[in-house]
Amino acid sequence: MSDPVRFFVPAESLQSDQIVISGEPYHHLRKVLRLKAGAIILLLDGDGHCCEVQIEQLQSEQATTRLIRRWHETQQNLKITLLQALPKGDKFDLVLQKGTELGVNSFQAVETEHAVPNLNAVRLKKREQRWQRIASEAARQSRRTFLPEVKPLQHLSEVLEESSSDLKLVLWEAGAMPLAEALPGTPPAGVRLLVGPEGGFSSAEINKITAAGYQPVHLGPRILRTETAGLAATPILQYLYGDWQQAPAGSNTNQHKEKL
Repeated sequence: MSDPVRFFVPAESLQSDQIVISGEPYHHLRKVLRLKAGAIILLLDGDGHCCEVQIEQLQSEQATTRLIRRWHETQQNLKITLLQALPKGDKFDLVLQKGTELGVNSFQAVETEHAVPNLNAVRLKKREQRWQRIASEAARQSRRTFLPEVKPLQHLSEVLEESSSDLKLVLWEAGAMPLAEALPGTPPAGVRLLVGPEGGFSSAEINKITAAGYQPVHLGPRILRTETAGLAATPILQYLYGDWQQAPAGSNTNQHKEKL
């Protein structure tokens, strides 16, 4: 049996045995997928709570469902935080979409000397809301149970002040060490992967980054675009330390499940 179509819904809506679906999930269910009454679907809150339900009624603005079963899953994959200097245009949309598919847990857009967004507060807020929608849709399509965190834009100095026991790597074309040499033999608790902007980091920024505990590494002889670099390194981390040895979503073996 194939995995039911899944939708992310507000956590509070999963508390009832007769769950109501509205807003964007309902639009996708009714207008895009054209599901009918009787269809079995999976509702998720993005934090591990899952409900398998059957659609009972489709109305003009909402659908009502009947609960079949609910459970909670625990996330056991490698925690990857992608710290991406904000690229020009809509390139960060691509990073969010593909990074979510690859299993990145947290995205942080970073302002640097060569990555300064020309946005006022209102436009920045709208862009950040779009980033959330992109990550949510990518998580749904790639059958992720957990939604990645998409943090608001922060300046590099603020990012470097955050304390963490994770393995800290900065992708830098002038890094003396290949990525493979910087990776430990035993899986780290997590990885913070910092990627610079189109114009690269300034020498002052690199000094601050290394002082904060980030190891400069490179990805070989070719220079990758800023929107490509993090997406190239992430599969390596997933292969070595992550969940790529697990079964695909829907096989009931890729997550620890606790029935509620």
